Amino acid sequence: MMESQGLSTIYASPTLPPLPRQDRVLLHKSSVCSRTYFVVVMVFFHVYIINVIALLLYVYYNNGPGELSTSGGDPMINSESSAHQPLPDPYKSPDLGPPVKIHLPRFEGIRVGHIQKISLVPNRVHEMRTLSLKPLLFEIPDFLSEEECRVVVQLAQLKGLTESQNTASEAREEELEQLDLSPEEIFNLLDLNQDGQLQLQEIVSHSHAQGGMWLAPEGLQEIFAGRKANPDHNGLLSLEEFRRLSTEDAWRFPARLSVKRLQAVQSRRHTWLYQGEGAHRVLQALRSRVTHLTQLPPLLVDLSEPLQVVRYDQGGHHHAHHDSGPIHPETACSHTRLAVNTSTRYETPCRYITVVFYLNSVESGGETTFPVADNRTYEEKALIQNGVSLLDTQKSCDKGNLRVKPTQGTAIFWYNHLSDGKGWVGELDEYSLHGDCVLAHGTKWVANNWINIDPDYQRQARYQKLVAPQQDDERDSTEGLLFWRISLSKFAQHKILIK
Repeated sequence: MMESQGLSTIYASPTLPPLPRQDRVLLHKSSVCSRTYFVVVMVFFHVYIINVIALLLYVYYNNGPGELSTSGGDPMINSESSAHQPLPDPYKSPDLGPPVKIHLPRFEGIRVGHIQKISLVPNRVHEMRTLSLKPLLFEIPDFLSEEECRVVVQLAQLKGLTESQNTASEAREEELEQLDLSPEEIFNLLDLNQDGQLQLQEIVSHSHAQGGMWLAPEGLQEIFAGRKANPDHNGLLSLEEFRRLSTEDAWRFPARLSVKRLQAVQSRRHTWLYQGEGAHRVLQALRSRVTHLTQLPPLLVDLSEPLQVVRYDQGGHHHAHHDSGPIHPETACSHTRLAVNTSTRYETPCRYITVVFYLNSVESGGETTFPVADNRTYEEKALIQNGVSLLDTQKSCDKGNLRVKPTQGTAIFWYNHLSDGKGWVGELDEYSLHGDCVLAHGTKWVANNWINIDPDYQRQARYQKLVAPQQDDERDSTEGLLFWRISLSKFAQHKILIK
């Protein structure tokens, strides 16, 4: 008995005491809770993601990808019938992109001399070089082939060119009679800095704003001398001196000068060529190329002005000017004013982009000049230096900051307006001031494409609603196409081949 107990004690002694039951249970429960917690969190996370995606899809398909924003309270959009049958939207076309408000693309200039590769036609890459940053100006060599240049010139000759002689506007004279302004009212209107005296720069700025008229400082002196309005010959007009001018002279003083002093252009003829359906294939290809270049929706380009073709003869020039007008609440765009029934009395061309094509090379002169390109600042009074205006391309073309020599097939384009910071048209870029130097020898042929966009987005949208359906009707008509075919056949009889 003692031996058996001893053996039991001997064999039992090496066995280690078991771990406390409480420790083993706690370790096991902690592991299970961690895995359960992880699974629950992942399930909730996936459910949340699925709900977010479902919400986005619901909003997208519920609103539609092509609806125009109606936040402006537009009566043409927020009508009672629109809830049942929405009006056709000019931005609903798949070509016009974003659902709410279209974003107008703009190239970045990077730096002067920077070259970008762009694709304008299949199987070819063009180089676009930055010429200036103010304005944002680019040059594209070989934009047109020699054959295309020849066809455009021949089509312009077939259409017939008219003189580009600018004269005083009769409408402005009628407005003057209706307003019945006193000399004091006209004086205050012209006195931009309200210092009680009229400087040359102030009156010259007024003459630049008159449609088709241009006045040099020496021309203003001629007016003063002829009317004896400035007896002290200091180039300044006080109110008393201004009263010596009649009301008619005060407002229409450019009409007292000779024709050579007034005209913004000389020895120039032009015509307009339609580029839509039924037009010559070269004209349509050129319009398509401009659409690819500007990266704008085709509808905006199609509703813009036709192609203008201009011929300059020896001595021809164009004084410096802006292609587009400044933005003012009381001013409407020329291309949208009638369509949207705008009641403003004044209108201005609204040209977001200018594209110039050189149709031939010139021997001497005829450069496109940008007098203030990349200047640090822009001031009207700085445009007159030593009695000579930088706007006068006859006398100061060589003083301009940038000049582009015409080379056949080359195109240049620039933005006439800044961006408003929201992807639409902003203020006029005053640095886009440009002109044409005097052509010393030979003939110069150029073509201009202007892209018209109203800085007022809602006004542009309403304009497109009204005009776009009419454009479709015009495309269905074949009368114009038949006329062109008959004319081209007659033109071919004179051994001028148009392919």
